[in-house]
Amino acid sequence: MNYRNYGKTGYEVSALGMGCMRLPRLYEDGKAQVDREKAFEMIRYAATHGVNYFDTAFGYHNQTSESVLGEALDGGLRQKVKIATKQPTFAMKTQADIRRNLENTLKKLRTDYIDIYLIHNINPANWEEVQQREIFAEYEKFREEGMIRAIAFSYHGGAELFPKVLAAYPWDMCQIQQNFLDIDIEATENAIVLAGQKGCALVIMEPLRGGGLAKAPATVQKLYDEFPTRRSPVEWAFRHLLNYPQVSTILSGMSTLEQIKENIAIFSKPDAIPNCLSGEEKALLRKAKAAYDAIETIPCTGCEYCMPCPHGVNIPRVFALYNDALRFENFEPSKRGYWFTTNMGGDAGRCEECGECEPKCPQGIEIIQELKVTHQALGGWIE
Repeated sequence: MNYRNYGKTGYEVSALGMGCMRLPRLYEDGKAQVDREKAFEMIRYAATHGVNYFDTAFGYHNQTSESVLGEALDGGLRQKVKIATKQPTFAMKTQADIRRNLENTLKKLRTDYIDIYLIHNINPANWEEVQQREIFAEYEKFREEGMIRAIAFSYHGGAELFPKVLAAYPWDMCQIQQNFLDIDIEATENAIVLAGQKGCALVIMEPLRGGGLAKAPATVQKLYDEFPTRRSPVEWAFRHLLNYPQVSTILSGMSTLEQIKENIAIFSKPDAIPNCLSGEEKALLRKAKAAYDAIETIPCTGCEYCMPCPHGVNIPRVFALYNDALRFENFEPSKRGYWFTTNMGGDAGRCEECGECEPKCPQGIEIIQELKVTHQALGGWIE
């Protein structure tokens, strides 16, 4: 396993981190729960084969991910790894909740300290609240008391807000979504550069776009097959990120032991290091991105001219999830994303066919009909 520096913390972490949001699951009576036997095997295998960074969160797997990870690492492995977990703002209803949630997390993880504690999912909708409620100050108290050791945040948002969040506090780490398809959206490549300049550890999430990049469609696979160096779609996606010296660790939400073994092999290669991509390889990934972008989908550009919907439908989000399902030839990640969108009241099932959106669409999309198609295609996920 190759290891990297973790910003200014002094930590040395495995280039591959295990994300604990997509652990194997069992289904019973229409409900899903973590398959603990398989999850324990996976976590323990990773921890004894070079992976020393594990990422979880308050809400993953219906608030059971932390306890699964804690039990798996109990008995000696916990002292050999770094644990990062997150508290979301929606769970911080009062200042007292912030401490109570951390104390519960420590119990679940069976530890008396957390290596990296994140404010979960900072975005344009909650950033003002994060600042006004002085959540940083609460986290600093926890660090002074020895309950946490590094303060960080995860980010889902565009390029405009990210530099402001990064500059607002001397963060130990920032966690962003990035992959070779998201290079110009989300926080963008500029975020990687900024984190490096700040000396802030940088953790990458969604390197495979929820698993979508693990299997390439025919047009993309043809590009990979014609390239002199043969690599799997998974390895190409990871190497895009390994190339950046600013990246501390890359999280993979692995669901099987086979995926863990495959990824450990990729991240253990002698050349899986910063600046590993040649000019020709970078050009290949640009061509692969163009091939993905050319796959026929609903022609939504995300301009949001159709918004706000009077009935709450998050039209651009729904279309983006459906388009990803078509682009990756894999509906499972998009169905899960749609489940979250439904819980937040933005699903296509809320459409009342009022027609207010369609005249506003610059692309001339028949939004009402397409919402019916997407709702039918993306429904049915069980969490």
